[in-house]
Amino acid sequence: MTDHRKKANKRFLPYGRQTIDESDISAVVDVLRGDWLTTGPSINSFENAFSDVVGSEHAVACSSGTAALHLMLLGLGVGPGDWVIVPSLTFLATANAVRYTGAEVYFADVNPETGLLDTEHLSYALAKSNFEPKAIIAVHLNGQCASMRNLKECAGDIVLLEDACHALGSSEILSPEKSIKTGSCYYSHAAAFSSHAVKTIASGEGGVVTTNDRNFAEKLRLYRNHGMVRDNDEPASNPWYYEMHSLGFNYRLTDIQCALGRSQLSKLEGFVKKREKLRERYSICLKTLGPYVKPIDTIDGCKPAWHLAVALIDFEKLGIQRLDVMRKLSDLGVGTQVHYIPVHKQPYYQMRYGKFTLRGCEAYYSRCLSLPLWPDMTLAEVDFVVSTLADILGVKQKF
Repeated sequence: MTDHRKKANKRFLPYGRQTIDESDISAVVDVLRGDWLTTGPSINSFENAFSDVVGSEHAVACSSGTAALHLMLLGLGVGPGDWVIVPSLTFLATANAVRYTGAEVYFADVNPETGLLDTEHLSYALAKSNFEPKAIIAVHLNGQCASMRNLKECAGDIVLLEDACHALGSSEILSPEKSIKTGSCYYSHAAAFSSHAVKTIASGEGGVVTTNDRNFAEKLRLYRNHGMVRDNDEPASNPWYYEMHSLGFNYRLTDIQCALGRSQLSKLEGFVKKREKLRERYSICLKTLGPYVKPIDTIDGCKPAWHLAVALIDFEKLGIQRLDVMRKLSDLGVGTQVHYIPVHKQPYYQMRYGKFTLRGCEAYYSRCLSLPLWPDMTLAEVDFVVSTLADILGVKQKF
């Protein structure tokens, strides 16, 4: 039974939010006082800083994580007649970006305890599909990275891409002596990131594609700006001259956003450490709630940078509806969310590919609940979230 006498938390705890300080504000104000609000020097500065952080040769900033996914596929030449394998447990944008190109999506299942695409489920998707996929998109979820080394071995010559929108700051551990940062593109051709407000670094909206292929990066820069170039053999006579070499988009990121993103990047290591400390507290506390509540499994070989703190709760065995739990938590000052409804369950994709079951995705989705996690939270607030959850679920913490 819920303890209705429990007092709400002093401040409402959303499942995620930005952490902004005076240095971030100052960086934005400097741009506002300068000459360039967009297409200015802050873009290169942000891109260079981003590539330095993740260890890639190139970084291309754009307007959102969705735009990053779309650009990445366009740069690869994905189009009508192609198929791309995508794990169904992801945000809509991963699959939608494939459809924007005119290509088709083949949905793969995931590990039900981590939500990640692994070699078992990728091998099954490759064996069951009756086509040679143009690419495979590995989705890093909650801040945990899928094993790119294992997936690349499974994929063979098929191009491997990364949806790393959840995973800035994470690394894959290859040996006791060597690890690779997510986005370094050691095993992939390119990786897409997001700097949405609830991500590890925030620029309001924003995205980045990283790659080690210079020509690919230049192609993406072309696509993000209408496919337009200003090359001219006689610029003095035609200073207005430009050419459109391909059909592009307005996927530019402003200098205002890049300045904020650059400032946030300088604090990434601290953000990751704070999130890790909070998530570790969640892990310890959730394990005290009995057999039907647990944190998601962590995978060997990943040093995560936690974006979300996810509890897996067997609502059916506890005899309670997830919606009721979320409403009661909200009443007591705790915001939650569900990440994600498997994309193959969406009406658009059911109409296109029919109805089918992916057991791992659906088992994960039926149990997942994202709890508050952001750097300015306190350990006491984590304790409050878990004790409140225990009260609502009707379980006792066993320390």
